[in-house]
Amino acid sequence: MAYARFTVAYWCVLIAVLLPYACSYVAKFKAFGKPASAGGYDNSDPRGWLARQQGWQARADAAQANSFEALPFFIGAVIIAHQLGAPQTRLDILAVLFVTLRIIYIVMYVAGLPTTRSAIWALAFLANLGIFLSAWH
Repeated sequence: MAYARFTVAYWCVLIAVLLPYACSYVAKFKAFGKPASAGGYDNSDPRGWLARQQGWQARADAAQANSFEALPFFIGAVIIAHQLGAPQTRLDILAVLFVTLRIIYIVMYVAGLPTTRSAIWALAFLANLGIFLSAWH
């Protein structure tokens, strides 16, 4: 029985899936361990609590939402590129580039650097488009 190999691009899908959860952790980190009545994280109303945050915590929550929004196209692009027989090295490089740019994007978002964040977002989108089109000969 032959098994398909788990490519670098597939590992990048897993990393990309975990990025929104990392953003959520960053948004909540400062409030862990404090009672909700003292401004701590309120697990009985997590979305309401996040909606009331400001500054870097609110930006981390927004980065979480954007990271979830980026997932469908990235996952689809990687699967389609694999199915169409895209050159594996090119696909892996573009997937690593996408994930790296998304990590930088999150850092820029949390740091409050909107112009740089938007430029990095555009580069990550282009990398993802490259993945999608990588099997086109």
